[in-house]
Amino acid sequence: MQRLPRRALGTALAGIVLLATVTACGSDDKAGSTDEVVTVDITVENGEIRPLGDRVEVAAGQPVDLVVTADTAGSLHMHSDPEQEFAYDVGTKTFPITIDRPGVIEVESHDPPQIIVQLEVR
Repeated sequence: MQRLPRRALGTALAGIVLLATVTACGSDDKAGSTDEVVTVDITVENGEIRPLGDRVEVAAGQPVDLVVTADTAGSLHMHSDPEQEFAYDVGTKTFPITIDRPGVIEVESHDPPQIIVQLEVR
């Protein structure tokens, strides 16, 4: 059996300890980021709605604020389980939502008929 010199053994041991320390201090990208609110600004003006089908990535359970600024009253709905409807008046209104299951959730309008935003939940 071949023996490692003490210096090589010490260097290897120090490398293992350093690697374990760096790994323990690392953070999972999903951890901690789910508390941060994602804001989706929606504008209803002169019969047009913006954005036009943008895709926004969110983590499962991450809070999302749909902030609607409108010059006319209307409603949005979200293809989720269960489906949700959001009625708004002239002015600005915030709809806080949270989606717990991964998938792509569409927020859309029927008047005019369009997909406003797709929430890609991971």
